[in-house]
Amino acid sequence: MFKGSITALVTPFKGDNLDINAFEKFIEFQISNGSNGIVPCGTTGESPTISHDEHKKLIEVAVKSSNGRIPVIAGTGSNCTEEAVEMTKFAEQVKADAALIVTPYYNKPTQEGLYQHYKKINDNCGIPIIIYNIPSRSVVDMSVDTMSRLYELKNIVGVKDATGDLDRVTQQKNKMGNDFIILSGNDENTFEFNRLGGVGCISVSANVAPQMCSEFHRLCNSKKFDEAKPIFEKLLPLHDVMFVESNPVPAKYSLNLMGMMSEDVRLPLVTAENSSKEKIKAILKSLSLI
Repeated sequence: MFKGSITALVTPFKGDNLDINAFEKFIEFQISNGSNGIVPCGTTGESPTISHDEHKKLIEVAVKSSNGRIPVIAGTGSNCTEEAVEMTKFAEQVKADAALIVTPYYNKPTQEGLYQHYKKINDNCGIPIIIYNIPSRSVVDMSVDTMSRLYELKNIVGVKDATGDLDRVTQQKNKMGNDFIILSGNDENTFEFNRLGGVGCISVSANVAPQMCSEFHRLCNSKKFDEAKPIFEKLLPLHDVMFVESNPVPAKYSLNLMGMMSEDVRLPLVTAENSSKEKIKAILKSLSLI
């Protein structure tokens, strides 16, 4: 159910407010261009700067707009366990298909702390949970052994692996088996990641190029890696330029050029510098996206 090109959705703003109309249209754009799932309220959705009420509204709108056509994996993580429990229970209540829960940032929990954090969420909800392991942002790295312990719980089904370490794919498959869902959190490593046994990506680039990203992952999941490789190579400059400034600033500017939403982001993020804008514009033109 959770595989292929899954878009880590940006959150459209109009000034200081959510732009729900743009968000609904953007979800339709994702579905009509072949995305295999959407993730509202992740890092790319600027979750650190959206209020709890806004967070819930975005999840609710994503579920309603997708209307069962593709899975909605709600970002419900927090470095406060009780908040993560509350948000995950809400996602379940509004019929999200799964929850994406980041390892607690800033607190720097031990492996046992990580285990107890996820166990508490698991014990209080009834929807699938995908662990989001991203040491570059959260400072902590969940070990494969801790992940294996969590996989014994009823709701833990997989991982979004943003460690950048391709060896983890093999280690996780060997430890947890083929039913454990292994998704990349790094667009730029997805070719090798999928060859090693990954089944897709929770993607930033898919905000901008959903059709190409979807086709690439479809070919990978069909084991047609020779056909997938040229698409991957074509997308590599886009993957690179999506991080020329802090995510989601380049994606927001790209979508503004494509006529889908404002480039507005919330402080402490700011809109892209002119030099970055020129790089982004050049890549979008080369891919015939504008």
